[in-house]
Amino acid sequence: MPYSHTVGPRTHVFADLATLMAKATPVRSGDCLAGIAAESAEENMAARWCLAEVPLKEILSRPLIPYEEDDVTRLILDDHDEGAFAEIAGLTVGDFREFLLTAPSETLSRIAPGVTPEIAAAVSKIMRNQDLILVARKCRVVTRFRNTIGLPGTLAVRLQPNHPTDDPAGVTASILDGLAYGCGDAVIGINPVSDSIQTMGALLTLFDGIIDRLEIPTQACVLTHVTTTLDAMNRGLPVDLVFQSIAGTQRANASFGVTLPILQEAHQAALALKRGTLGDNVMYFETGQGSALSADAHHGIDQQTLEARAYAVARRYRPLLVNTVVGFIGPEYLYNGKEIIRAGLEDHFCGKLMGVPLGVDVCYTNHAEADQDDMDTLLTLLGAAGCTYVMGIPGADDVMLNYQSTSFHDQLYIREVLGLKRAPEFEEWLARIGLTDASGALLPGGAEARLLTAAPDLAA
Repeated sequence: MPYSHTVGPRTHVFADLATLMAKATPVRSGDCLAGIAAESAEENMAARWCLAEVPLKEILSRPLIPYEEDDVTRLILDDHDEGAFAEIAGLTVGDFREFLLTAPSETLSRIAPGVTPEIAAAVSKIMRNQDLILVARKCRVVTRFRNTIGLPGTLAVRLQPNHPTDDPAGVTASILDGLAYGCGDAVIGINPVSDSIQTMGALLTLFDGIIDRLEIPTQACVLTHVTTTLDAMNRGLPVDLVFQSIAGTQRANASFGVTLPILQEAHQAALALKRGTLGDNVMYFETGQGSALSADAHHGIDQQTLEARAYAVARRYRPLLVNTVVGFIGPEYLYNGKEIIRAGLEDHFCGKLMGVPLGVDVCYTNHAEADQDDMDTLLTLLGAAGCTYVMGIPGADDVMLNYQSTSFHDQLYIREVLGLKRAPEFEEWLARIGLTDASGALLPGGAEARLLTAAPDLAA
C-alpha cells in the first residue's frame, strides 16, 4: 500500500511502510549508504507529515520483515501485549507523540509492553531532540542484581578496564582507579582480547575476588560470546552476567553467531546460578545502529528502526543492562557529531519507551567527524534524559578497542551539574569505606590507598 503527502506543488509517494519510515528518518550516513534515505529535506519533511498520519494499528499489522522469514519479527508479534496496547490502539503516530509528551510516568510504564519497536521508532522520527529527552526522562525502568539500577535521579557507570593484553595487573590497576572515582555500580565489565575459556576464567576469578574482598555491591561481566559464557558456567566459573551483542534481524544475529534459542539457554543457565542478592536480571546486551547493514542483513529497513528491533530481543530476557555503542561502528553509519548525538537520543528514547534499561556508550571512532566536545554535549543531554548508565574508561581512551568514550571523571561532571546519584547500595558502600561523604561527593586525596587498606592483597 503506497503512502503520499503533498508539499507545495509536489506530491511525494512512498511505496510502503518501510520506505516511508526510512525517508522520514533524520539524515544519517548509514541510510545514505544503503540507498534508502530521503533525497531532499523536502522529501524528508513530507515523509514525516505522512508518517504522523499512520495509525499505530496499521504499523502493528504490517510487519516490515515477514513473520515467516524472521524470528525477531515473530518474537515482536508473539510477545506483544494487546492489553497494554489497548490504551493507545486508537492513536496515529502523531497522536502518540502528543500522548507521550503529556502522559505521566505511571502511564508510560503501563503501556511499555504494548509498544513495538516499529511504533517506538516511528514516533521518534517525528520528535525533536527536546521531545526525546522529555519523554525518556519520564520512563522508569528499574533492574536489580546486587544493586538497584535505574531509580529516578541516578546514573550508573560501567567500569571498563580494557587492556591490550588482558594483563591481570593492568586490569586490576584500572579497576582500582575507576572505583576511586566512584565508578562501577552498573558493572565491572571488560572486553577481553582473547575469547578463550582460559582467559575468561582468569578474568572472572579476578573480578570475583575483587568484588568479594572489597565487599562491593556490584556485578562483573566478561564481554565474550554467549557460547563461551555458557562453557564457563558449565565449568563452574563465577559468572554474574551473560553478555551478547544483538541486532534487529535474524540474519544480523546470525552474523554474530547467535540465535534466540541460544540466548534462552544462557538466560536459564544464569538464572540457575542464583548469584544475584537483590534480583535476577542476569543478562547484558549491546547494540548499535548500523550493525544489520554492515552484515547485509537490513532488508531495506532504516538502521534506527532496526536498532529498536534489537531492544525487543533484549526485552524478552529481562536484562540488567542494555547499551547502544552509539558511535562505535564508524562514520559509514553515523558520520559526525550531530548524527551521533541524534542517534544516542533516539536509541535511549526507544529503549526506555519499550521498558528496556537503556544505557549509552557515548563514543566515536577517530576517523569520524566528531570530537570530545560532541561527547560532552551528548553526555549532558542523556543525563537530562535520565539515561540508565554510561561508560567509565581510563582517560576516555580505550587502548584495546581504539575508540573514544567517556572517562572516570566525566561522570563526576554530570553528577555535579545535574545532581545525579549512584545506585543506592553502591553509594552507601563508597561512604562506608571512606571514599565519599554523605552526599556522595568524593573525599579529597588518598582514595586508592583507602581501597588497598580495605584489601591489601590487591596490591600484590
